[in-house]
Amino acid sequence: MKILMFSVRDDEQPAIKAWAQRNQATVDTFEQDLNLATVEQAKGYDGIVIVQHAKIDSEQVYTKLHSFGIKQISLRSAGYDVVDLAAAKANNLLITNVPAYSPRSVAEYALTQTMRLIRNLELFDERTSRHDFRWGGLMAHEVHTLTIGIIGAGRIGGTVARLFHALGAKVIASDPVKNPELAEFVTYMDQASVLSHADVVTLHTQLLPTTTHLMGAEQFSQMKSTAFLINASRGPVVDTPALVAALKEKQIAGAAIDVIEDEQEFNNKNLTNTKITNPNVLALQAMPNVIFTPHIAFYTNMAVQNMVDISLDDTKSILETGQAQHPVQ
Repeated sequence: MKILMFSVRDDEQPAIKAWAQRNQATVDTFEQDLNLATVEQAKGYDGIVIVQHAKIDSEQVYTKLHSFGIKQISLRSAGYDVVDLAAAKANNLLITNVPAYSPRSVAEYALTQTMRLIRNLELFDERTSRHDFRWGGLMAHEVHTLTIGIIGAGRIGGTVARLFHALGAKVIASDPVKNPELAEFVTYMDQASVLSHADVVTLHTQLLPTTTHLMGAEQFSQMKSTAFLINASRGPVVDTPALVAALKEKQIAGAAIDVIEDEQEFNNKNLTNTKITNPNVLALQAMPNVIFTPHIAFYTNMAVQNMVDISLDDTKSILETGQAQHPVQ
């Protein structure tokens, strides 16, 4: 069994080598994304595994993979919008993802950033960087006094609910599916009610046509002026210019942004000596009440291990049986 993994980072290598040894398989790695320029790398392999931000929108990629005898594309990520599912299906390529690599990783990020926001730590950082050590105007809130609003109470959102409930916060959520296992922790409401009642709104929904720009100007106007937004889901879930406007106009108090539209331009890249031109990134970075991170909410030891293992397990299963545990089509 020969498998090629695209866009492999150094921190993934130990898990990849351990899996290959356990399964007596050859797993080679390639640093670049899968696209029309790199698809020839897959020739001679039985299966491929990818993770990337750029969409594979050239149909020739899928037809070439089919011509190489490849029967699948396994993503080591939850999101699969980078794949043209229709083109994949037309070329008999089974697509899999890792729907729950580590709900705790993203949930703990949401908790961490909530703590920073309600303690005004990002504002104190800005003050003290100017040698202004006054307290004035930055009194904190205790988490047990807050109402936490969750948009998308699936695996990750449900974990967020449990964490905040354990700390004494009131938890409300909007989700088309009401999970009875969360009944002890969550009060379900419609989205508008969650936005209007929550002190912190944290987003944990998939990226779908129905969730693109789920948070826009209308939704920000429904939030409290003292409320915070956390987005650790997918960038296009939030209308970024609308978020920038809401922050500038003080419709909301602040935000922690881990994902953003067009993030493939800069995420996990060293642009120290490069001029950033994305106006939304520049605007958010200039605001002292915004915490901006480069899509690292998932990035923990357990998450990386699970993303490698589950994606390779699905690849192996497809090659041996034609089926996988986590198909997306």
